[in-house]
Amino acid sequence: MRKLIITEKANAARRISTILSDGKSHSSTSGGVTVISFESGGDDYDVVSLRGHIIELDYPKEYNDWSSTSPVDLVYAPQVKTVRVKSILDMIKDLATKADEIIIATDYDREGELIGMETVREAGADMSIVRRAKFSALTKGEVENAFSNLTDPDKKLADAAEARQIIDLAWGAVLTRLISLSSGQVGKNFMSVGRVQSPTLKLLVDRHEEIESFVPKPYWELVGKFGILAFKGSHASNPFWDKDEAEAILAVVADYKEGTVKSFEVTPKEEYRPAPFDTTQMQVEANKIGIPPTTAMKLAEDLYTGGYISYPRTENTEYPKTLNLRSVLEKLKDGEFKSEAEEILSQEKIIPSKGKRRTTDHPPIYPTAGASADKMKGDKWKLYELIVRRFLATVAPNAESEITHCVIDVGGEDFNAEGYVLKKKGWKKYYGKYIKSNDSKLPALKVGDTVDIRSMGIVESETKPPYRYNQGSLIQEMDRLQLGTKSTRHDIIGKLYSRNYVQGNYMIPTPSGIALTKALENHGGGITEPDMTAKLESDMLKIMDGERTLDSVVTESQDMLHDVAQKISDDSEEIGSEIKAALRSQQHIGICPSCGNNMTIKRSKNGNFIGCDGYPDCKRAYPVPRGALIQTVETTCPVCGLPQLRITRKGNPPSLQCIDPKCPSNTEKNDLGPCPTCEKGRLRIMYSKAGKRFAGCSEWPACTQTYPLRPRGSISYAGRQCTICKAPMINLGNTEECINPDCPGRKKSSRSKKTDKTDAEKAAAPSE
Repeated sequence: MRKLIITEKANAARRISTILSDGKSHSSTSGGVTVISFESGGDDYDVVSLRGHIIELDYPKEYNDWSSTSPVDLVYAPQVKTVRVKSILDMIKDLATKADEIIIATDYDREGELIGMETVREAGADMSIVRRAKFSALTKGEVENAFSNLTDPDKKLADAAEARQIIDLAWGAVLTRLISLSSGQVGKNFMSVGRVQSPTLKLLVDRHEEIESFVPKPYWELVGKFGILAFKGSHASNPFWDKDEAEAILAVVADYKEGTVKSFEVTPKEEYRPAPFDTTQMQVEANKIGIPPTTAMKLAEDLYTGGYISYPRTENTEYPKTLNLRSVLEKLKDGEFKSEAEEILSQEKIIPSKGKRRTTDHPPIYPTAGASADKMKGDKWKLYELIVRRFLATVAPNAESEITHCVIDVGGEDFNAEGYVLKKKGWKKYYGKYIKSNDSKLPALKVGDTVDIRSMGIVESETKPPYRYNQGSLIQEMDRLQLGTKSTRHDIIGKLYSRNYVQGNYMIPTPSGIALTKALENHGGGITEPDMTAKLESDMLKIMDGERTLDSVVTESQDMLHDVAQKISDDSEEIGSEIKAALRSQQHIGICPSCGNNMTIKRSKNGNFIGCDGYPDCKRAYPVPRGALIQTVETTCPVCGLPQLRITRKGNPPSLQCIDPKCPSNTEKNDLGPCPTCEKGRLRIMYSKAGKRFAGCSEWPACTQTYPLRPRGSISYAGRQCTICKAPMINLGNTEECINPDCPGRKKSSRSKKTDKTDAEKAAAPSE
């Protein structure tokens, strides 16, 4: 028999071919399309990879002119499919006519099923010979099992994906055109609106308003320190909302030198292992170690197609009974985690943890092959290690700790002290680098013991506003509210950044993001609420289960969209005014001290800059600070009178900065001393486009001297030069060092510290 295999990506095609052919495949390229061929079990195979969707859904060309087609009329307009990569489809058509069997081997999920099904249909294949290979990992065992147990394609699964595609195109196109036209933002500056995007943005705007309107409330805590260990004891009535009440109790206990142990209890605690990774939790944990969700998904996809992890798009948090956990651990012995795998394999039984979600399409994310840090670099290794360590944690024993609760009586007032000691590391031995250690040991006491009072005082604090979302916590909230899917949430967040609706790691909404949300809240018929989106998500799941049909869900969605679109259209003038005002606010930086015109952010072919609206009569222009979150403020520079900006850079607190980088207020603050190379310029703190901090000469480009700087913490000129290399000495907190990382003095200093330590160790050792 002659068989045609269709995969979603080139890496998957190569890996499947290698596995099924035992490495004896060969490839040929025609018209830019690669076909991998091999013989196995008496059958001849051809393998062709797609590039995701090679067939695109869009509106007919006559609907492309925004000015001639009413957005409301677009609601029920037909949608057509066009071939995006004709060369691949032509190759599949040719091979399909010769094939006795066509096997769809795309990713096994809704999107993958649609990609495979729409391709074979467009190729005009005989659907009676089309089969489906289902696998969750590109390992030899999984792939061979999938091709030995082929199934029929799942039309309902593909229909669910197609319904999402049709609905998202309609909602995105209709709402984006309505809002963009009403606000005059067309062309490259169009305002993106979406079925999932808009309620997600509302979450950020609501949280921002909650923080901005938050009024801190002061409170006081009465705290004592006790015993030799100076452990902390908090008064039983903490916090006090009345300072006088706290001071009255302090007056009662202030003269006491000792307290009496009123109760002392030690309670063992079993600390349960974390659940296996689903997509959402993997993205959340990756974000904590500096890998944003979009990057994490791309890296996870690479790890999957490389055969290192299982399929990364899953909602399952329970390993299936068919997964041989010992076999997974055996594979990990061939890599960096050999000793950890051997430790867990030595257990008599391996019983994994379970999460609350159980699905049957894919298992949780787990490692499928060993690897080492010297072959897998950067964030890819960091993510792989995270997934391995999470897996190890789920099959390791529970951790065991002791919780100590002590009540100390001081003059009739109770003070509570808590202690925590980890007794058995269990799973924390493997996953501990990702969790905070909070050991706080209390001395062994018994009821009636007296303990010295080391200090007693009142600590003043105030209530804090709720935390802003970061990308990880936002994905968790989207998951809880059923906004988007495991496969699309990271893309939605990326779009919020690309459209400049949010800025910064903690996702502060911009004026345009706030204005858009408010306009949709007031005129959008509820599209910013998660309920409407969650219902559509539920309907698409019902298509998969056979309870609904593609046509019925699409029709219901179109009717819903028509009501929303009509309301927005009726209120378009009001919406436009609100958004235009916000956009002006977002671009406004301040008043030009020379001519009195506004200074605003302007665009050029070389990027954004701050310029005066009085141009060409007034030519004042300044660069936008690089690699930073910038926010407008009402203040002006006390030195030159230009507007100031609030600048926030990762690892450093926010600061006010004049928009003129050459203003003495900036140059003095950023000065790091004379340049040792040209002896004319001054070294200054500078920033790359990516926001990385470095020291560069003020005479650039005539002098190209630069030095790397630590990304976090304050840096200042120490007022003198290095006696060895003549480069400036700089202050880093409480330490002083030469700015030149290649300075022999820095290296000597480092070596001498090691030598001193060695000499000290020798001196402490007993003589022979």
